Amino acid sequence: MIFTVGDPIAFCLGKWSSQINMASILFRVSLSILLAAIIGWERASKRHSAGFRTFILVTLASTTAMMLDIFMIETYGTGLWLLSAATVIAAATVSVNSILFSSRSQIRGLTTAAGLWASCILGLTVGAGYYTVTLAVFIALLISLSLFPRVEGYLKNRSNHFEIHLELTKSSYLRDFVTTIRKLGMTVDDIESNTAYLNSGLSVYTVAFSINSKELKKYKTHGEIIEALQTLDYVYHVEEMQR
Repeated sequence: MIFTVGDPIAFCLGKWSSQINMASILFRVSLSILLAAIIGWERASKRHSAGFRTFILVTLASTTAMMLDIFMIETYGTGLWLLSAATVIAAATVSVNSILFSSRSQIRGLTTAAGLWASCILGLTVGAGYYTVTLAVFIALLISLSLFPRVEGYLKNRSNHFEIHLELTKSSYLRDFVTTIRKLGMTVDDIESNTAYLNSGLSVYTVAFSINSKELKKYKTHGEIIEALQTLDYVYHVEEMQR
């Protein structure tokens, strides 16, 4: 098979794993389900919109599409990867639909959407019999989803720019809030009123900041700044926006 030339894992498993036969089909389907289940469990454990079953279905569909494409190319000489291409497009559509916009103007589901699309590509490598590539991509994808968020969170918490969801008891206190921010050594880059809370009795805003004070840059994290802002009498609630 031209699809698995030089694949160490396929070489160790034997010639059967590089061919489209009943044994290799069952193996690739089982492997696809197993890897997708692990990734889906990681997403579901963090209560993301797409979880266990969604990842399995997307990965299994792409694995099946690749095997069918290989079969048709070898049997009928079509020379086209129609089903694989269609599956990637379908996975991209599903991924986009998993992105949500909350009432706090926050975009949720971007990582899960990208994970679904990546799982589709992973399924294609399984279906093609590239087991070594599959294993390497799977490990990299799992690390990206489970470990990198800690690094990303650390870097974000110490950046000079961030956004907050701000709830004031009265709109008249917005000027006082801006004055306080400037005294702390920060500048307000943008303030946007959140219309989703019009009838709540609160004045709700999305506020973007830049930290200018050297002392704040050196010693304060976003969490510490927000904790200090929460102590203001006219602030009902404040939290950092997650993008």
